[in-house]
Amino acid sequence: MIRSAVTISLVPEAHGGPFVYWDGLEAGCAQAAALGFDAVEVFPRSAQELDARRLHQLLAQHRLKLAAVGTGAGWVVHKLRVTYPDAMIRARARDFIAAIIDVAGRFRAPAIIGSMQGRCDEGVSREEATGWLREALEELGPRAQAHGVPLLLEPLNRYESNLLNTLAEGAALLEPLQTRNVRLLCDLFHMNIEEVNLAEALRAAGPLVGHVHFADNNRRAIGLGHTDVAPVISALRDIGYKGYLSAEVLPLPDSDAAARQTIQSFRRWVSGKAEPKGAPAKR
Repeated sequence: MIRSAVTISLVPEAHGGPFVYWDGLEAGCAQAAALGFDAVEVFPRSAQELDARRLHQLLAQHRLKLAAVGTGAGWVVHKLRVTYPDAMIRARARDFIAAIIDVAGRFRAPAIIGSMQGRCDEGVSREEATGWLREALEELGPRAQAHGVPLLLEPLNRYESNLLNTLAEGAALLEPLQTRNVRLLCDLFHMNIEEVNLAEALRAAGPLVGHVHFADNNRRAIGLGHTDVAPVISALRDIGYKGYLSAEVLPLPDSDAAARQTIQSFRRWVSGKAEPKGAPAKR
């Protein structure tokens, strides 16, 4: 069963980025529940700054799950990347992700490696960078497995990274790993830039698809761009995907409108229960 999720950012330094809710866990969880989302995806400033006890209370109160926890603040706030040339910074980056894995694992949720994968900059070859990325995954994949969850690796578009841009490149990087616990986070926004065919890319990735960011081609909520959603959902069903479609989208025209558009699109394309615009959600 494919489920719905919406993003909550707790990182002030990332304000303006593609996250739906920005006003704290309390408001984000309440609004997500009111619209009928199944889960929230949280982006904390660090593992230590995430109030896990309060998050547990809010999820229970609103009957929500935790879909995933992002590590993007490791780059945005702390400038950490697992492919940085300095070995000590690479170690700090792995430690930052490991702490996120542990706090997410308490909720049976996976952690996401997106921007913290870094890139091959001047003086660092692609071979060196991908080698360091593989080393990080070999260390962190088993840590996530100890919590009974996968570790998620997100291919990014060419304007954000020059390491992994397509699902095929992500799959090729994972194939030789000893750990079999890393899955791909398939972001439809990035895929719209890099993939020839979204549905066929998902089918080719098959069981490696671990999470999906439900975003239109313009990084707005699904239905506010020109992504052809039907073939994407068909492909996910064909590969037996049972995870989340999570709205990592710009809060445009505002957070509530973006969230409402997302859940309406989810119901239209996934559950087949579209509601009239402006209708109150039912849980």
